[in-house]
Amino acid sequence: MDSVRRSLGSATSIAVLTGAGISAESGIPTFRGPGRLWRDYRPEDLATPSAFARDPKLVWEWYDWRRALIAQAEPNAGHRALADFERRTPNFTLITQNVDGLHDRAGSCQTLKVHGDIWNVRCSKCGRERQDLRPSIPSLPPHCACGGLERPGVVWFGEPLPADVWLRAEESARRAQVFLVIGTAAVVYPAAGLVGLAKSAGAHVVEINLAETPVSALVNESLRGPAAELLPRLLS
Repeated sequence: MDSVRRSLGSATSIAVLTGAGISAESGIPTFRGPGRLWRDYRPEDLATPSAFARDPKLVWEWYDWRRALIAQAEPNAGHRALADFERRTPNFTLITQNVDGLHDRAGSCQTLKVHGDIWNVRCSKCGRERQDLRPSIPSLPPHCACGGLERPGVVWFGEPLPADVWLRAEESARRAQVFLVIGTAAVVYPAAGLVGLAKSAGAHVVEINLAETPVSALVNESLRGPAAELLPRLLS
């Protein structure tokens, strides 16, 4: 812990990548953990363009269930510690694989959401994107003012990441002197590739997770434990 604090204290550029683990501590199920089934469907069966084309109402019912679940959750001490650290730290970038918006609700302002945002909806016809913060959408599937079918504003399996967001994430990883990897299973690419990118560019890479991951052998230091416990101590 002291070694990581010293690295953070001397760094002029810091980047953080967060994954589902940090939000699991707020009660949000992960794609790969317990409680991942909904009506006997796996996320991989529903979070795809083909599933939406086949049955948009079913996909939206799953996302409506997720939105209601997330709306009941609160940012935890890990989310809040990162938001506070952002306010005190110039040249800080928070990159997240999470779509739940808990970083926003904790007070983070410059989050790069590489997998999109569940609270956004996008028209499949005209491309218009809007925010909809209702925990439950009354009429499913929703439609745009143009008459087109709206979809969740997230990145599905098989889709490319938003190009502008991804470019900024890569740039942040390359220039970071310290790169924190928090609560990610490090199996979803290209996001997991940011760890190797940061390391190859010279960053001091620190993993904060409950267990080992595929990138554990690559990082400089590992802290084992819940992010909600470790981050307030590390970043205070």
